[in-house]
Amino acid sequence: MNKEHIKLSATAAKLWFGTKQVLKNVTVAFPENKITALIGPSGCGKSTLLRCFNRMHDLSPDARIEGKFLLEEQNLYKGNLTATAVRRRIGMVFQQANPFPKSIYEKINYGLKINDIPKHERPAIIENALKESYIWDEVKDDLQKPATKLSGGQQQRLCIARTVALRPEVILMDEPCSALDPISTSKVEELILKLKKDYTIVIVTHNMQQAQRIADKTVFMYLGEIIEAGDTHQLFNKPQQEMTGNYVKGHFG
Repeated sequence: MNKEHIKLSATAAKLWFGTKQVLKNVTVAFPENKITALIGPSGCGKSTLLRCFNRMHDLSPDARIEGKFLLEEQNLYKGNLTATAVRRRIGMVFQQANPFPKSIYEKINYGLKINDIPKHERPAIIENALKESYIWDEVKDDLQKPATKLSGGQQQRLCIARTVALRPEVILMDEPCSALDPISTSKVEELILKLKKDYTIVIVTHNMQQAQRIADKTVFMYLGEIIEAGDTHQLFNKPQQEMTGNYVKGHFG
């Protein structure tokens, strides 16, 4: 496969919260089975862009969106596509693991239940998701234990298991390692690298080393705009824009 297949894209995307414009004419493409890192200073629109693809802004009454958001050729905001249907195909892992006070088993089962997965299929799906997320061996003997009793790194891998259980096509990750220690971060990064074989992954990160370790592509955003996008190695080592170079060298942000 010489030409990259674009799995997820936005064209001329704009977003306002009330009168404040947060995204300004963003055009970006995320290739299939690759990891793309979104980098840039706090408040530049990275997480906002991520949530557009997952229809999270549907929950904000003052949000107004323009432009095109596509999953392959399908417009995520047109036709009779519901936000629930979009979120089944585009999963999201948040910054804080946020395990609700349920058991490890029920945390994954809950998502299957609300998506009408037949009850008899769920145990196998849950086991596979935990295995795929490299946490099965740590929890298999105690699946009824409250998820809140797990370590931070385990909780984040459990959140990833909950996402992959629904077999989405894309996984969006909003700073999944920001609250983790270096050992837990390393485990989650190892997991993300394995997952790209089956998923297209977009990850927001403030950690420049993390972007260089795991991302195939990197997109640099500043004040709601995309300044530069390209192969990670090239963007960090031979950036085309002076502002990109200043940011990745830590001169601002």
